[in-house]
Amino acid sequence: MRTLYLDLGMGIAGDMFSAALFDLLNEDQKQEYLKTVNSLGLDGVRVSAETVSSSGICGVHMRVLVHGQEEVGQDLHEKDQEAQAADSQEKCQPDPETDRHEGHQLAQGTDQHEDCQPEADRKGERLLEHRTHESEHSHTHHGIGEIHHIVAGFDISEEVKSHILAIYGEIAKAESAVHGMPVEEIHFHEVGSLDAIVDVTSACLLMDMLAADRVTASPVRVGYGQVRAAHGLLPVPAPATALLLRGLPVYAGQIEGELCTPTGAAIIRHFVQDFGPMPAMRLSEIGYGIGGKKYTSLNAVRAFLGETDREGDRICELTCNLDDMTAERLGFAMDRLYAAGAAEVYMVPATMKKSRPGVVLVVLCQEEQRQALIESIFKYTTTLGIRESIQQRYILGRRIETVDTDLGPIRKKLASGYGVNRAKYEYDDLARIARERSCSIEDVIAGIKE
Repeated sequence: MRTLYLDLGMGIAGDMFSAALFDLLNEDQKQEYLKTVNSLGLDGVRVSAETVSSSGICGVHMRVLVHGQEEVGQDLHEKDQEAQAADSQEKCQPDPETDRHEGHQLAQGTDQHEDCQPEADRKGERLLEHRTHESEHSHTHHGIGEIHHIVAGFDISEEVKSHILAIYGEIAKAESAVHGMPVEEIHFHEVGSLDAIVDVTSACLLMDMLAADRVTASPVRVGYGQVRAAHGLLPVPAPATALLLRGLPVYAGQIEGELCTPTGAAIIRHFVQDFGPMPAMRLSEIGYGIGGKKYTSLNAVRAFLGETDREGDRICELTCNLDDMTAERLGFAMDRLYAAGAAEVYMVPATMKKSRPGVVLVVLCQEEQRQALIESIFKYTTTLGIRESIQQRYILGRRIETVDTDLGPIRKKLASGYGVNRAKYEYDDLARIARERSCSIEDVIAGIKE
């Protein structure tokens, strides 16, 4: 089974997660990702991946420029340092050997070592030492309706869009609970900025490209102390982050600061299926997503991709009978269920009471997502009851490769296991080429020469 394991011993932020997954890709996949994410149509946004070094370890730092500037927040401790430095006219020079990969490549203001800080700063009362990846932003922020509108315009698969909206849906529910406001009235600050939208979109694109059968992770280190956000000074983990982490294994650790951001918490809540030690696996790739702050420990999300012994899989099946909904409403409900995290949604024609034509709605999901799906089924359909069953299933190992053809790069889905090998070209790529050439998908397939 193709398995992705995440080491979250230094917490998680959206950009660190994406950087770690990007580091797992081959060169063709990396170029494909960068081309896709830079073609989303976000005004003034440019994404690049840079090789940097932290604690002597090389990894990837994702850089998101919005109108030529990288959005970086500051905590109270760092603002005090800068004020004192301005008063004294003193500058801290980085070590040219240890910082040659960081410096200007990383976010502005992240190239200073703690060893170069004034002694009084290091010993003074510190409210936060970790520069959050998604703190106070100066660019446009969006509400949940605007997020839906932006994502709808992306030229990416509907499945990836559904993951993006599901993650933002989780964030919206957490913010709604914290602020006591309806979800529709929530106005995102940090997680609604353009670079945060890129972080969430990148996470979903990369997860789709890696096509892991199983995602597991270590317990999440969240840090401690206080962090300044758009609503003022907040405890760590921030209230919305804490709600997003509810039910997941977390711990504070010995590092003061916000190590787990709201975006990072929402991403792992959506994608991670199990938490615990790394399973026995045959490693194929290891990725390092480097954060912008230096510590005595390596500040990175580590991602391990490999194969574990296939033992089958458990899936939750939710079903209900419907005979009083129009086709349009059924289609809308299906879209909402996918957005809520369903693995599969389909309908079977059936004859109901009084000989009425209707459908049996079937929703497949992971066990940890069933509560959210049950709520969504009741919300978006007219059913008065839902049946649940837990089933054992057997699945082929799956992965996606990008192949060079006479028509350009095309993704190919590969499946194997139980003595079977299968291959199929990605429909979205075939459809795109067919539109560009004004021909049928069959003509595109017939013209492919790898």
